[in-house]
Amino acid sequence: MGTNSTKSSANKKRQTRAGVTSQPAAVDLSNRTWWIAVILIFVVAAFLRIYDLSLVPLHHDEGVNGNFLVTLVRDGRYHYDPANYHGPTLYYIAAVFPWIIKLLFGAAARDSYGLNTVVIRLVPALFSLGTIVLIFLLRRNLGTLATLAAAILFAISPGSVYLARYFIHESLFVFFTIGIVVASIKFYEARNPVYLLLAAASAAMLFATKETAMISAGVLFLALASTNIYLRLFPAPASRSEEAETSLVEQMGGMPFLATFALMAIIVFVLLNLFFYSSFFTNYPQGVYDALKTFQIWSKTGQAAHVHPPATYIFWLISQESPLLFLGVIGAILVLFNPKNVFALFSAFWAFGLIAAYSLVPYKTPWLALNFMLPLALIGGYAIQRVFELERGKLRLPILMLVIAVLINGYQMVDLNFINYDNDNTYYVYVYAHTKRGTKDLVDQIDQLAKEGNEGGRTGITIVSREYWPLPWYLRNYSRVGYFGHMTSSTEPIIIAQEDQREEIESTFGSNYQLVPSHEPGGMYSLRPGVNLLLYKKQQNPQQINPPAPN
Repeated sequence: MGTNSTKSSANKKRQTRAGVTSQPAAVDLSNRTWWIAVILIFVVAAFLRIYDLSLVPLHHDEGVNGNFLVTLVRDGRYHYDPANYHGPTLYYIAAVFPWIIKLLFGAAARDSYGLNTVVIRLVPALFSLGTIVLIFLLRRNLGTLATLAAAILFAISPGSVYLARYFIHESLFVFFTIGIVVASIKFYEARNPVYLLLAAASAAMLFATKETAMISAGVLFLALASTNIYLRLFPAPASRSEEAETSLVEQMGGMPFLATFALMAIIVFVLLNLFFYSSFFTNYPQGVYDALKTFQIWSKTGQAAHVHPPATYIFWLISQESPLLFLGVIGAILVLFNPKNVFALFSAFWAFGLIAAYSLVPYKTPWLALNFMLPLALIGGYAIQRVFELERGKLRLPILMLVIAVLINGYQMVDLNFINYDNDNTYYVYVYAHTKRGTKDLVDQIDQLAKEGNEGGRTGITIVSREYWPLPWYLRNYSRVGYFGHMTSSTEPIIIAQEDQREEIESTFGSNYQLVPSHEPGGMYSLRPGVNLLLYKKQQNPQQINPPAPN
């Protein structure tokens, strides 16, 4: 049994072998100070992600995802569709809480089962917070000051907060990505096979979340390879141990044991993907076939939809994430010139490798930027620590840099998330074809009309508008809603039409229906930029509304 000194020596050799801590951290905080800082950052991040989650109207994509979730919770049905939609993890994870309510309360839950905007958006918010927790676990690899700075940068990033409050796949996707990284590092350091299985599980969940897993996994592999090649070409003397070390195979008990663990990791990866894509064997083998087919389909989609120039992500980052980009560039330059921290070097290749990869694909949407905002925060945090080291332990300049970054990002974050969350000005890059706040006014009016008619959720609604998402989410508790997408006859109490259908509505229904105007110009309800809706209610006695003129 080793002594404390031999254990310490072994730990130092293991850290050196992992290439992540070539020297003690630049700032050595006490555990009490460290935990106070961690808790403060986490509390701020949690408040920003959870406060008033229903404030912003659901985006089109959120409405579609919510519709899948409603069907899964109420009817127990979900089949993966590779043609238009992403992976199944979001729906199954989000269904857990409503299912628990359904199990505990049954009919008393009034068929809602906790299906509301706050509950569904709580899922990505919690995964975003989980990502920040995983950043804290990188303290030994990145450095104390670097880790805290990275967590702050990610916690208050305008895009990180905005997308954490979105019921889409991206926050889960980024969590599973860093999950692979953290579990792999822990496995390499501790030689504990449990971490290998966790890395495999994270990879499986990544692929079951979104088809862009191929890009993220490929960049992670290339970043690791580039890090090793760079260190061979430009070795940092302090990052190498000259002592003889036992190999990974030997420490794992020999090749048979390592091969067994590797096989178990592969089995975990395959089984998790099989479970999710087959809808837990309710859609087998079609779901598995579709999971493989998705890469073919999305390779074509990536060339045709949401096409933007190669430099688009750089312009978007400059517009809304300039501190992250600036500090990320500084950190990358510093670590390339002196690769004393190998994880920081890996993070630089990871961040700018993702930017390059996603820039080469014509398909570009703002939420994809969340994937490289995380490693940018890591290498940006390292920039703060490296400046501290270059300043020989003086905190003035690095703290000034961090304060400026926090002030800029903090202002943009509040402005985007709580004030201009539906402003389609090109400056607000994350507001991408987003639902306007007028949509919530429309829903409130519908609820009021249903209350006045004493029908409640049984109030009939005919929607002839060609555009209507995310209305199916907001009208999920109405049992008699028809989504026709074109003009049709109707006797229902409520009709929703599009702006250019006004004349057709009036010629078809005459005085049988009356326009219920909004406070916006023209009495219309803005759905999203360029799409305005009209709300009509049925007249009870239309002949009395416009009586004939007296003789």
